[in-house]
Amino acid sequence: MSDQSTDSGWFADQATAADLQAAIRTGAADAPADWPTAAVDAGFADDTDDYYVTLRDATIEAAREAVAERQQADDQQLLHAVRAMDDATRTANELAERCHEWAATQFDDVDSGIDGARDVASREPTDPVEERVVSLAERIDDLATEAEELRDFIERLAPDVAPNLAEMAGPVLAARLISLAGGLDSLAKKPSGTVQVLGAEDALFAHLAGRGPSPKHGIIYTHPAVNGTRPEDRGSAARALAGKLTIAARIDHYSGDFRPEIHDELDDRMTTIRARAGDGDGGGSDTDGDEEGDQ
Repeated sequence: MSDQSTDSGWFADQATAADLQAAIRTGAADAPADWPTAAVDAGFADDTDDYYVTLRDATIEAAREAVAERQQADDQQLLHAVRAMDDATRTANELAERCHEWAATQFDDVDSGIDGARDVASREPTDPVEERVVSLAERIDDLATEAEELRDFIERLAPDVAPNLAEMAGPVLAARLISLAGGLDSLAKKPSGTVQVLGAEDALFAHLAGRGPSPKHGIIYTHPAVNGTRPEDRGSAARALAGKLTIAARIDHYSGDFRPEIHDELDDRMTTIRARAGDGDGGGSDTDGDEEGDQ
């Protein structure tokens, strides 16, 4: 509601539907007021029912506008790009297997994988069957190329959307974390323990149902800080990394400025964890004093 006296209200001097929506989205009031009566007295509405109908319509349109703006936000574009890249990569690899099996019946020396499909795509068909095989290989080449171009796009966009997260996780992993969380805003609000197991939901649900151990990490396993650490210390490494990734996401969402010190802190923490290999520590329990308590 707009900051108006009780003589007028959020609806005062709003000539168009867009004006009403803007008043609803950006306005405020110091205290509640009898807005329906004020609207009728001001001639904005014929009666209370008419006021609520207008309010409902304006509120719905304001919500639609807010959702549309949110969907166009840069972190949402990053989310769609990484999902499209993964879909294109998966589909290209699956089709490449099919293409290899088929092409091997028509050509000599056919390699498997995307490179094999690209080689088939470069050949000149001599009959209708070969034409179809080569055509399929060309589509695979197109998909693989699109996936590569999407990766390049992500690597350019991620540092602008989330500079600290992209620096710490790498652009593609940062995009995947944002995608799994549903957006940078959602990721920034998650506890580090949740960030630690993003991407391992099936294993986590199995654990909660008593059918498996608790997962130590999800998609962050692909980070060198985790997969480059001894297996017995990966739980500690994953906790430390998740804690810093959570901080990075919050800085990116709420301030957007680059903080080099948090990256140095992660490097120092990982050095400490990896030093256990030389001090006889068997990788027991680890408490990160500078991380969140909700891990």
